[in-house]
Amino acid sequence: MTGATVECDGSIPERPVATAEGGERAAGPYLAARVLDALLREDYGGLAARMTRTKDGVQLVLPTGRRVRLAPGRLYQDFMVAAGESLTLGEVLGTLEEIADPGDADGVADFTEECRAALRAYDLHEARRGDVLARLRRESRATVAYESLAAFTDHPVYPTSRARTGLSEEELAAYAPEFAPSFALRWAAVPVERVIHAGDVPGWWPAADGAFVPFPVHPLTLPAVREIPGVVVQDEPYLVVRPTLSMRTVEVDSRTHLKLPLVTSTLGTRNRRSIKPGTLGDGALAELLLREVLLREPDLDVMLADEQTYAHAGDEHLGWMVRRLPPGEIVPVAALLAPSPGGGPRVLDDLAARHRGGDVKALLRDYLRVLLGWNVRLFVAYGVALEAHQQNLALVFGDGMTRLLVKDNDGLLASPDRLVAAGLAAPDFTDRRLLSDDPHALADVFVTITLHLAAAAIAFGAGHGELVAEALEDALAEYGGHPMARLLRARTLDAARLVGKSMVSAGTLVDRARIGAADINKHYGTSGPNYLRRHPRREAKN
Repeated sequence: MTGATVECDGSIPERPVATAEGGERAAGPYLAARVLDALLREDYGGLAARMTRTKDGVQLVLPTGRRVRLAPGRLYQDFMVAAGESLTLGEVLGTLEEIADPGDADGVADFTEECRAALRAYDLHEARRGDVLARLRRESRATVAYESLAAFTDHPVYPTSRARTGLSEEELAAYAPEFAPSFALRWAAVPVERVIHAGDVPGWWPAADGAFVPFPVHPLTLPAVREIPGVVVQDEPYLVVRPTLSMRTVEVDSRTHLKLPLVTSTLGTRNRRSIKPGTLGDGALAELLLREVLLREPDLDVMLADEQTYAHAGDEHLGWMVRRLPPGEIVPVAALLAPSPGGGPRVLDDLAARHRGGDVKALLRDYLRVLLGWNVRLFVAYGVALEAHQQNLALVFGDGMTRLLVKDNDGLLASPDRLVAAGLAAPDFTDRRLLSDDPHALADVFVTITLHLAAAAIAFGAGHGELVAEALEDALAEYGGHPMARLLRARTLDAARLVGKSMVSAGTLVDRARIGAADINKHYGTSGPNYLRRHPRREAKN
């Protein structure tokens, strides 16, 4: 089967895809609208100045002269492409080329390839969707099945989230989570003197011979590892695994994940899936900090994955981390709005039927209570903001309780001064970008990750967006006039607008030197309407 290709006139095969809002839409126009929405949201190339308001409504005038109808935006932006507007990807990419800064030529070319890769991925996935769902139906309630289902949904903000740069269709089908494949890992012998190691390896790990240490290698990373001097790739594969939503993390068994470097990029060409030296150690330190917090806060229904076992060998393609998961049924938050193979329209509906007597709203209210109670307490009492989006969070069902599981903590932001004031030492992170005493920098992470992605994307997507402001109000009420609580309230419930991340600009489009972003995952510069202020409870108080 061949993938979707963009012709010179911008046309593509019109295979329908399931959209984030539910229902189906032709892949080309759907992706074109998402890309134009992102460019407008980030005001790339001054695109917002091309908006015009007439008696017929708000329109965006493309460089070709075509007028695209806009509608009020959902969640993250003021206006977006109106339903029924049938754009072609060729039109949108042509607009991008016209408005781009000449210095961004490489970024524009990279993003064009991202779009083509996303179309190929849509085409391939939709062709195999029925078969994958049939297989997942036989694995209902398995964590890895939920991980694959989560991959059926698009990222709430980044338009080409299906793209994995540089991978062929055969490689996608063999290793990407939306195809629910299994495959055997490869292994490499690494000289022991190069290895930095922490924790105890599991019993299934290959034995070391003294001079060399066995490192697991993802098959996609094998060519890069072969080029590393002194490292010997073993001939025989060993250990069959399944990919999780992140793709570079694989499931070994129901309680064990293994994180490995990949040679591709996701959510931006610069967002490489390799593992830089120091990242795994920083994640382990962050986990220990959060465990100290939880010891002081026993009322929080929060659990942490054990990520203390890892190794690195000084190369971004030689590293691994073992993640140990707690008991219970584990459902990634990213899977809640995914299609369910178990009977209901969404995973969320099936979970509510089994755990809340069919009350979806009650399940969401429980989730938001724990999510925002935990993150508000971290922010106010400890000066910590987690980069725990919907991929790094899971619900754990067991013993009649619903708990929140948190993993992958190497992107948090922590205030040394606030930690010391709370009686905790600031971790000695290798990446000093993880530390900041600027409360507004902490608030930026809280709003763009916890509020936008972990809370609003799920609640509004499920049709119960009003629960977000309610849960945040309750979480903040505990702290009264505390200065950090007042600041967070000002940046969320009482704000005229909410900050957003310029993900496409920082991740792919804009030259790194011109954008001046120390961390492409924490680059701001856009804002959207405050969806929290429409909550009836808030309006009643004003």
